Amino acid sequence: MNSSRILLTYKDDDGNFNIESVWATKEGDNYRINNIPFFATNIALNDLVSVEKDGNGLYFDQIIEPSGHNTIQMIIFDKTEVMRVGNELELFGCTWEGSHINTLIAIDIPKEILYSNVKKYLDAREKNGRWSYKEACLSNEDK
Repeated sequence: MNSSRILLTYKDDDGNFNIESVWATKEGDNYRINNIPFFATNIALNDLVSVEKDGNGLYFDQIIEPSGHNTIQMIIFDKTEVMRVGNELELFGCTWEGSHINTLIAIDIPKEILYSNVKKYLDAREKNGRWSYKEACLSNEDK
């Protein structure tokens, strides 16, 4: 299985454009996203996407087939809690990845998991000042 880096353009909190790369596997003319984005929005793990080639780079073009997964990006204010929080999220059926910023994690909520249950957990502890989170991609909002 050959993996490629797909470049995602996103706007940061200051309004500046940046690029994040994610791993993806080629499927026909398209690519399946293999990891959870830390900064980019509106894209999730396992989405099937098209790309535009620019020089040696593969840039995200559009979603061909959404995976139905949700992506949450979270800053945990106490870095000693990152593993514990990750383990708690796994109990809901989520997966997560840590970034190069040791308090930033990206969370994948598979389409089989009720987002409302995870959101209650996220909101309760956000109100306690333990973290801040962003709903980066909501494909599955318990419709």
